[in-house]
Amino acid sequence: MAASIATPSNAALPAERFFRTSLSLLILTSTVTLVSTGELDVFTSFAAPLIVLYKGFRWWHGCPAELSHRAATFCVIAYLAFFPVDALLLSRFSVGSSSNPPLFAALLASVHFLVFISIVRFYSVITDRDAFFLAMLSFAGILASAVLTVDTTFLILFFIFVLFGVSTFVSMELRRGAAGAVSPALHAHTARDRKLNRALSLSALCVTAGSILLGGVLFFLFPRFSAGYLGRASFSPSLMSGFTEDVELGQIGEIKKNSTVVMRVQTGRPIGYERLRWRGIALTTFDGRRWSAPERDPEQLLTGEDGWIHPASPPLKSDSPKAGIIYTVYLEPLATDAIFVPGKVISLKGNFNGEGGGPFNAIRRNFILRDFTDTLLNPFHNYTGIRYAGLSLLPPMNAGKLRAAPTEYSSDIRSTYLQLPPGLDPRIPELAREITRKGTTPFDKAVAIENHLRSRFAYTLNLTGKPGGDPLAHFLFETRAGHCEYFASAMIIMLRTLGIPSREVNGFLPGEYNELGGDYIVRASDAHSWVEVYFPGVDWQTFDPTPAAPETEASLLTRLGKYADWMAITWSEWVIGYDFGHQMALAQNLQRGSRNWGESTRDWFDRKQRAGKKWMQSWQLRQGVLGYLSPVALVLFLVAVRFNLLAELIRRVRLFFQLRGSKGARSDPQLASRLYAELLRMLARRGLRRGETQTPFEFAAAVDSPNLAPPVREFTQLYAHARFGGAPCDTSRLKQLLDQVRAALRGR
Repeated sequence: MAASIATPSNAALPAERFFRTSLSLLILTSTVTLVSTGELDVFTSFAAPLIVLYKGFRWWHGCPAELSHRAATFCVIAYLAFFPVDALLLSRFSVGSSSNPPLFAALLASVHFLVFISIVRFYSVITDRDAFFLAMLSFAGILASAVLTVDTTFLILFFIFVLFGVSTFVSMELRRGAAGAVSPALHAHTARDRKLNRALSLSALCVTAGSILLGGVLFFLFPRFSAGYLGRASFSPSLMSGFTEDVELGQIGEIKKNSTVVMRVQTGRPIGYERLRWRGIALTTFDGRRWSAPERDPEQLLTGEDGWIHPASPPLKSDSPKAGIIYTVYLEPLATDAIFVPGKVISLKGNFNGEGGGPFNAIRRNFILRDFTDTLLNPFHNYTGIRYAGLSLLPPMNAGKLRAAPTEYSSDIRSTYLQLPPGLDPRIPELAREITRKGTTPFDKAVAIENHLRSRFAYTLNLTGKPGGDPLAHFLFETRAGHCEYFASAMIIMLRTLGIPSREVNGFLPGEYNELGGDYIVRASDAHSWVEVYFPGVDWQTFDPTPAAPETEASLLTRLGKYADWMAITWSEWVIGYDFGHQMALAQNLQRGSRNWGESTRDWFDRKQRAGKKWMQSWQLRQGVLGYLSPVALVLFLVAVRFNLLAELIRRVRLFFQLRGSKGARSDPQLASRLYAELLRMLARRGLRRGETQTPFEFAAAVDSPNLAPPVREFTQLYAHARFGGAPCDTSRLKQLLDQVRAALRGR
């Protein structure tokens, strides 16, 4: 039969308040973990934790259940009728840019149902069976949170949940064992109850720490090999626009107003390359308001035998030297197929299909696409966070070589990259010729337009006025201010009026470098548009006409944010992305490190041993006779330790001072236990050993010596009263009896 949870009207079970506090915090942690995913609606996010806190406060003060079991069951049945409305209508407003709105709405409705059941059962908890059911509902909330998020906040809250889970079940088991037992009633706030609560808290903390440590070891020994269906699809990827094949002017500017982290690029060091960009998608056709790219069949790039995808061949030794960069990208879920890379990509390797697994699975399943603009695309989509490593070349801006480039372009280049929008404002070609009147080569003209836009125009995300039917002319001749899309589009169109092929590229600026993790933190606010100009024989070259944004001073919050980012990238690398390859790397590092540590430890001990011998020899020579007696003293000390003589001496000295302490110390029941242990040791040395199954009184009755039995039995009676009956310890009488026993043993 389930034990009832105590109320002020009946006797409290052991650790009653500890149990109530643990269970309340367990439910609250589960609810806060669900809220921390950021996927719940505003009302649930605020109301659910407050309702749980209110009930926990009332329950901690001993208030009875607000709902009966019958009323709670009725509420749950009533919500089942409301569930379809939530799944088909209300939750659909929260799915945002989900890749699978019906599935995400059904999941959110299920989470709402779980939160509702937990609250209703919490307000009707009466028996231990109700408490156990509440703990299971809380665990279900943690599982739901794991589906909705994988960030470091979840890890911290999960550890807290484990702590409160352990404390809840420890106290629940203690109460279950005490239910029906014949014992005096416990009262809250007593010294004994507070001591029990401290002991339970320490026990729960130790068990939790051990569980987390053991779980961490098992996690690294047994890595995950697949993520499952829910693991391959994020329910709310960000950036729905700006990185597709059809982008309207202003979409990148809207993205820049968001500070969400979209990716982290680990390079190990800052990259000293002025034109470093994370290239996403290139667009070729402009109709006056939007950029697009014609549909052409992309090229499929397969994984090679070495596990790498090679979009380009390695440079020849005869080529001019180019800076290289090795990097690892941790891309957050994005609603775009673009793969963001720096410079000219030589090789890539990653889980583009969104699945975990070993290298053989990656070779068999992974491939990417490349279109005619050298844009790399993920055919499996970026709806889940992906990790990929790459090697890229960063081509230098060689002005002499670019000036010497020929000006004859193929028909395909001219038709694709010299396209102009219909009804182009005639002032734009005139402005282009005016800016480049001193330029003699396409390179000089491109530099002139780039410098003109950088120095004569202002950067802003808050556009004023109505652009009308020609936003580009409005930017160039009226507002003379805008964001990166307007600068890039203006430069491209002016270059094309001069017969110079060019295209728009959307991607990201380098972002903020974090020296703690050796990575660039790239946010949505780093979204950027720039220009690529074609030079025959040299290939495409990057130009950026957008004025540089003012640098902000680093603050304490910025520094703390870098620590949080370092934790996030470590979490992504060694927890979320942990696979067979990581396990092999970890094993190799441990093997190499253990070998080095072993050799270092042996060398250290050898050095200390030689130094110790030299010091001992010199000390003996300085001390004379005393120096030769010290080894004898050391041997005697080791013998005393071996036969427990030193511990016996310390015990006797400690007992001597306790017996001569204050009156309060001499009345301590623990002192009676120490004196009884001394009695047992004295008797055991003379062959009278207490059996493991004997009680103190049974052992005293077994002593049949006429001189020994009376003091032993009286000693046992006084010990039992002090130890188990709550009587004060009569130290003086126990000491007298102990002396009598010692005298009787000498006479035997």
